[in-house]
Amino acid sequence: MNDTVFGKIIRGEIPATKVYEDDDFLAFLDINPVTKGHTLLIPKIQYVWIHEVPDDIISAIFVKAKELINTMRRGLGCDYVQLGVVGNEVPHFHIHLIPRSLSETNVQTMRPHEPYENLEEMQLFAEKIKKELI
Repeated sequence: MNDTVFGKIIRGEIPATKVYEDDDFLAFLDINPVTKGHTLLIPKIQYVWIHEVPDDIISAIFVKAKELINTMRRGLGCDYVQLGVVGNEVPHFHIHLIPRSLSETNVQTMRPHEPYENLEEMQLFAEKIKKELI
């Protein structure tokens, strides 16, 4: 049983301001928005991490995210929608859809920075990834 806050929202045990729902996905406004209209898109089946999500669901959720992005751009008048897949706030895979304006001067990317020591270290990390490609 999905006892996360998202599971409780899916079951209607706690309220949420829903913007979209079908048999597979639910989108609702974030209660702690980065910008007004910040929406969370979740699959109704709980997967903790993106790598656990079956390919057909991952494909479908990103197609749905694109549809919601276009809807948000029209409805909210934003220039673009920033996507975020962080994954550690709630143990239920979700996509953040954050309305943005090109005129914003202080866009937070929610990414801490850890620079490479040098180009050699950067190449070493690239090689570690490439050797595991299937």
